[in-house]
Amino acid sequence: MWAALSIPVLVALGVVGYGIAGYMALFGWSFVDALYMTITTMTTVGYREVRPLATPERIFTISLLLLGVSVLLMTLSIAASVLIDDPIRERIRRRRMKKRIEGLEGHYIVCGYGRVGRTVAETLSAEGCSFVVVDRSEERASELRTDGHLYLTGDATQREDLLGVGVGRARALISAVDDDAENIFITMVARDLNPRLWIVTRASQENTIDRLRTAGANRVYSPFVTAGHEMATAAVNPGVVDFLEVRTEGLPALRLEELEVEAGSHLVGRRLAEVKRDAHALAVRRRDGTILAPPAEGLELAEGDILVLLGEREKLRPMEQA
Repeated sequence: MWAALSIPVLVALGVVGYGIAGYMALFGWSFVDALYMTITTMTTVGYREVRPLATPERIFTISLLLLGVSVLLMTLSIAASVLIDDPIRERIRRRRMKKRIEGLEGHYIVCGYGRVGRTVAETLSAEGCSFVVVDRSEERASELRTDGHLYLTGDATQREDLLGVGVGRARALISAVDDDAENIFITMVARDLNPRLWIVTRASQENTIDRLRTAGANRVYSPFVTAGHEMATAAVNPGVVDFLEVRTEGLPALRLEELEVEAGSHLVGRRLAEVKRDAHALAVRRRDGTILAPPAEGLELAEGDILVLLGEREKLRPMEQA
């Protein structure tokens, strides 16, 4: 910080020397008068001149005034830059970020902020989900600050960094790094730290999918394979795609949502027909892994059941509290 400000300080001292020498050598002023006139001119205080100024002295004073204003602007510019990049401010920002991350519970962890990771973060943000991004790049940290996301500049393959983003309290982890070996390692470390964590990861190569599942991933997606399937589906069954992606103005936004029947929920023991209301139940996954699709209207819900529902977004969210 002080090293950066030393440049304008030295320049200012040089301008002071220029003013004193000029008034003394060119016009025969005393040192005190020359110093006083130089300081009042550079600081644009505007006190009355110590002596009447003839034309040469006025021209010299104008040059001194221009130099003084230039030094002031340069100093302000450098000081502003130093304050913005001040390491103290950065430490304060990191401390606040750490405190916010420590307060997260049931959140999502996004590993990597490349093209896929950014899309994941934007989707989670649009869904109103709490999440934190882990990326080792300082350049990406600047992007994350601009985008307004919680983040940690670190390595998601390291236990300390995953613990730092609350992996033990997280609901799910999404590993979107573009390196398959790194995704495998992230999955292994995360699974070891939180056996109950839901892990979704990316695979750039198709032959890595089985390895990621073996490492502990619950779901593995290849951007290229997934894009190919979706493009083919859009061509073969365009009506189905349009139905699942209703976004037309004036029409309700249909979406798929899952609802878990948790311990102590008022849904336990109730029949499916009593609780689905404005949503259509497409399937129910029982606690033992059995999938009922479509489920019977008289199905009695139990703890651990997961309902797959289709309906309007605004009407699906409140069902758990209904």
